[in-house]
Amino acid sequence: MEAVVAVMESEGVDTVFGIPGAAILPLYAAMRKSGIRHLTVRHEEGGTHAADGWSRVTGKVGVCVGTSGPAGTNMITGLYTALADSIPMICVTGQAPRAKLHQEAFQAVDIVEIAKPVTKWAVQLKEPGQAPWVFREAFRIARCGRPGPVLVDLPLDVQRGLCNYDPAIDAPLPVEVPSPHPSRVRAAVDLLLGAERPLLLAGGGVIIADAAGQLRELAEELDVPVQVTLMGKGAFPEDHELFAGMAGLQTQTRWGNRAFLESDLVLAVGARFGDRHTGDLSVYTKGRRFIHVDIEPTQIGRVFEPDLGVVGHARPTLAALTECARTLGVARKASEWPARVRELRATLPRRDDFDDVPIKPPRVYRELNEFFGPDTTFVTAIGLYQIWSGQFQHTFLPRRYLVCGQAGPLGWEVPAAMGVKCAFPERQVVAVAGDYSFQFLMEEIAVAAQYRIPFVIVMVNNEYLGLIRQAEIPYEMNYAVDLHYGEGGIDHVRLMAAFGCPARRVERPGDIRGALAWASARSAELSLPVLVEVMVEREANASMGLSIDAITEFEPVPELETDLV
Repeated sequence: MEAVVAVMESEGVDTVFGIPGAAILPLYAAMRKSGIRHLTVRHEEGGTHAADGWSRVTGKVGVCVGTSGPAGTNMITGLYTALADSIPMICVTGQAPRAKLHQEAFQAVDIVEIAKPVTKWAVQLKEPGQAPWVFREAFRIARCGRPGPVLVDLPLDVQRGLCNYDPAIDAPLPVEVPSPHPSRVRAAVDLLLGAERPLLLAGGGVIIADAAGQLRELAEELDVPVQVTLMGKGAFPEDHELFAGMAGLQTQTRWGNRAFLESDLVLAVGARFGDRHTGDLSVYTKGRRFIHVDIEPTQIGRVFEPDLGVVGHARPTLAALTECARTLGVARKASEWPARVRELRATLPRRDDFDDVPIKPPRVYRELNEFFGPDTTFVTAIGLYQIWSGQFQHTFLPRRYLVCGQAGPLGWEVPAAMGVKCAFPERQVVAVAGDYSFQFLMEEIAVAAQYRIPFVIVMVNNEYLGLIRQAEIPYEMNYAVDLHYGEGGIDHVRLMAAFGCPARRVERPGDIRGALAWASARSAELSLPVLVEVMVEREANASMGLSIDAITEFEPVPELETDLV
């Protein structure tokens, strides 16, 4: 286990989230003598999400540790979340001794088989001599290709064993950064140069690859507008004149959907064409050609067949596209397309300036945009509050907007925010959560309080399972989704006080800004999480639809649209 800890340290792990138990104590004995910081979480799922958040902002492999039996099964949701969003993470579990595995020993469960569908690799360490090599391979697999999670199961007798290991002559295994085939790069550039209304579409893979700079260089070189997916928020600055918004069914902008529908070519990089982005594929694909760039060959053609597929790491591929365009020396023909996109942005907004009481949810995000600076890291999960966040929040830098996009586990925000703050103590971190999501893993507030981890939590509270209530409208029902009871349901202010943390409830839009200022100051002063609970209109709906050309707007929109051709 000392070799395992040495491997973790050399792979860049300085923080581990976990819960000790009898079947994993040899590893903990080794960690105790290391420089790795350990945070004892209150639930193993919270530990996985904290490691996930740490990984998303650092780009390194996050680590979560637990004992045998239910500790491993509690990690499955976190493993699934990391696999779905391509997040490199290693979960380490203790296990009964090898001789007891077939005897139904206490807390002995075949966690490797359970974890296989939600990991890139799930393995049980069979011999002590394999320990450093299995962990080196675990880190390599987690980082290579399309990143993702790995589970390593450690029988107790193997942990107690000895192995030969010299850290002075050991190092991380190399990870390939595949470059694209030159002929496909040329074909992609030819398509871009020949298109009249092209778009670049940046998915989460651009952020994972640290390729935001190369994306911007290509866009500016060819004067091509850029859209982002939800996972790609931050890959391109949203105040840039070439930013073209977001297309989708839920997390979208009005002008982003219109720009997409008017495009004739889409070059997607590191995007998986998720169903909440594409909607009706016949609408999404009609009238435009697609180039799909991805590091994972089997992603290309999975949802629909593109006109051109390019396999490669996003960073060298984007750089190669730019270099090819420059080498050809052929500028893209003059076009009114970028100006058209800017016109759409100016004429197809959504309102966020409501002064109503109860508070209209878009007003919350207006206040977030205006109060917090561009270096703030926002963390959000799943629900109406996350959809409003995607529609209204502005992001300017990569790894500053974290969202569990595909799996969408409720409760993700608080532990993920802890992971972010542990990685970057100097950074302002804000978790945006719904009341129900907050309640899923609210016990992790105790971890942040114990270890003095300061961040701000903004709760958008409608006392509903809001997204499901809205989904029930076509069924003409409002069933099993109302969380209100008594005089206001859970008193989250007193709940935070029970954890030893400050909180404030806001019921008027004019009070939001002051509450955010108070929470930021108190969090920094006390080194504690601080909650701002914003009570919003209970049955407010978010703009959404079944296809990108049929989005239902539930609030009045500005009548600024023009017929510019």
